[in-house]
Amino acid sequence: MTSVQSGSFWQHFQSYLDDEILIKKLLLSHDPDRRRLNSEMLLSAVENIVFHATASEDLVSDKPVNANFKSNISNIELIESPEPLMHTIYKIAHEMLCKSPGKEDLHTRTMASFDLLGSHRWGAKAALALAAFAISYGEFSLLMQLRPHIPLAVSIANFKQISSNMSMLKPQVKALRSLSKTMVDLTKCIIEFEALPLVHVGPDMEDLAVIKPKIYVTAYWIIRSTLVCSFQIKSLMAMKPEQVYSNITIAAWELLSLDNRLSSIYSHLRPQVDAFRRQTEAKMHQKLLSLFKKSHIDNQDVLQMLFALKDNLPLKDCSTQEKLGVSALKSKVVLLLISKPDLLPFEQLFFLVNQTYDHPHNDKTEGSYAIIWVPISFYEAWIDTEQKWFDFISNSMPCYLVRQPWSLNSAVVNFMKQEWNYGGEAIMVVLDSEGMITNLNALDMVFIWGSKAYPFSLSRENELWDGEKWKMQLITNEIHPILTQWVEEGRNICIYGSENLDWIREFNAKMKDIKDAGMQHEMIYVGKNNPGEHTKEILSIMNREIQSNLLSFTKIQLFWLRLESMRRSKSRLGNNANTDNVLAQVSALLDNNNDNGWAVYGKGLSTDIVRVEGDEIFRCLNLFRQWAENVGRLEFIDALRTVLEPPLVEGPCNHTQVVPYSEGLVQGNMVCQNCKRLMKKFTIYE
Repeated sequence: MTSVQSGSFWQHFQSYLDDEILIKKLLLSHDPDRRRLNSEMLLSAVENIVFHATASEDLVSDKPVNANFKSNISNIELIESPEPLMHTIYKIAHEMLCKSPGKEDLHTRTMASFDLLGSHRWGAKAALALAAFAISYGEFSLLMQLRPHIPLAVSIANFKQISSNMSMLKPQVKALRSLSKTMVDLTKCIIEFEALPLVHVGPDMEDLAVIKPKIYVTAYWIIRSTLVCSFQIKSLMAMKPEQVYSNITIAAWELLSLDNRLSSIYSHLRPQVDAFRRQTEAKMHQKLLSLFKKSHIDNQDVLQMLFALKDNLPLKDCSTQEKLGVSALKSKVVLLLISKPDLLPFEQLFFLVNQTYDHPHNDKTEGSYAIIWVPISFYEAWIDTEQKWFDFISNSMPCYLVRQPWSLNSAVVNFMKQEWNYGGEAIMVVLDSEGMITNLNALDMVFIWGSKAYPFSLSRENELWDGEKWKMQLITNEIHPILTQWVEEGRNICIYGSENLDWIREFNAKMKDIKDAGMQHEMIYVGKNNPGEHTKEILSIMNREIQSNLLSFTKIQLFWLRLESMRRSKSRLGNNANTDNVLAQVSALLDNNNDNGWAVYGKGLSTDIVRVEGDEIFRCLNLFRQWAENVGRLEFIDALRTVLEPPLVEGPCNHTQVVPYSEGLVQGNMVCQNCKRLMKKFTIYE
């Protein structure tokens, strides 16, 4: 027993010494410069090739293979490099395929590859070597999959003297598949470790001293394995028939031996990287909490921590496609639009742009604030559909965005979810020019007031609501330029909604009679909350029959979006419908499910608004002749109110109301809001 334990000790000690010598040699070849490769995306492209190459158990299967590409290699950047990415990959492939293994031992060739990759980080070394291997592996697998179906593939396979008896290759192919997957998994470990923001959180130096040497040795065995795999693929060509069986058996055994070694390394390294990541993320979370509690002279430290941990140019200006650093946002109010990669429904996205970049008030605030789109995947890792949405929207939006959102630090993403309550629905977090959070969600503010809401703080939201009353301007603001013009001109406006086509026809007919009698008003149909296909059908019929509808389906969606934003904003500020008239009126419209319709009558900037629902509308309109005679001395809305809300008692009004002067008010009259009687008018001079 003692001799066995002693032998095991000396074997372990000898392995330790070998690793120490190897690590010293590896570090001598390691001289990273400023070049930066998106190793994660490159590895994703490699993984796709490996997946396609091994998607079928049988290389000659007739079954079609369906899989999506996650990464287009043309989109992968190799920053500050003297040569393009593919040149680097082809140089490594040449090292793998064109040097005879008989002239140099495998270790020497592996170290030569490290000399070639000396300027790159450890994860990039492994990813680049895998990319070079994936090219030959993918080409070979593609040729074998096409061989039974395409004459050209048959000709090329014969030209390369690849055995036609593919069933004999199965042991080697299976071993190659398993080893490829293990190499990819190990490379992910290295990339994940190097992506940790260790400089910013102060890692445990003892733990770091333990894991770093394992990273170096792991990179060595990955690159060594790619050389073996590449040579085996090369050897499959021009193999004599009598050599196939013996060579395949030896090759499969060699691959399985490597796979066992790498799997053993993975079983130890993966838990260590995961533990290190959890520890780092916890420290990062605390650092972010502390950062947002401190005062700063500008917003640079905060933005650097959020977006520039890996990349000095983490942002992009969509309008110019220019790469930007966080310094471009210095002294600005920054609005972080955090959402899924598909951002917002089209109509909301359109309205967001309209309310910010195209808003009339934007001329006064232009350059004072910037919107940064921060897309966050709904899944643990980005999928194809999300990346396609991101690519599409990033070329259409006028704002800034995070250029490679899949590279955002996981601690930052988790911080946004936990501390800013991001759960999948879009939010807009506001940072002032000093990097302090002033509003955890200003999106509703933007939908309601546009750039007029600058600087988009919570205090500004309260201030804006303090100055708002329930009036036609608030209800319709910026939905349509003609509608805005009507409000400013002081026209009588009727907004109505229903999905009962018979009710709509009858209502329009009665309102037309009133208009023909000389009482001018504008009619705006808005359907009902959550408009759908039925609303589209009604609009189509109305355009044919009535030809009076101003708003398109998209504009109708925006109308309801603003009302929803008003309710959310009011509720978030602690208001309730029992004490807040605006919230009560908005909720009444949003929650109205009356098939018999509703209407809101108002005039220009006046706060005198009448809301009528159901059968009450027709009762009022049927009494038109009764209240029409009051229109001459009262306004349209007040005359209508005399029918809806008749005076509570006879006689003169005893209440007082001071109304600021406005053009045309001198000739008008008012109905008391309390007793519903005509008020006597006096003029006060100050």
